[in-house]
Amino acid sequence: MINYLLAVVIIFLLLCVWVAVQHAARRFAQRHPELEPQQQSGVDSQSGCGLCSLAQMCNSNKGA
Repeated sequence: MINYLLAVVIIFLLLCVWVAVQHAARRFAQRHPELEPQQQSGVDSQSGCGLCSLAQMCNSNKGA
């Protein structure tokens, strides 16, 4: 019975820690918007082209 209660408490504590970390990360992102990933200008948002290292090849294939 002790093992069961210990497991329940540990899982609950892990959940609480996870929620606290998410909250802290969200608050940090709100306070420091300059650290968020930048959107590339001229990128086709529908196809996702330009978001990887093969962006040049994707753009040249579109024109063909």
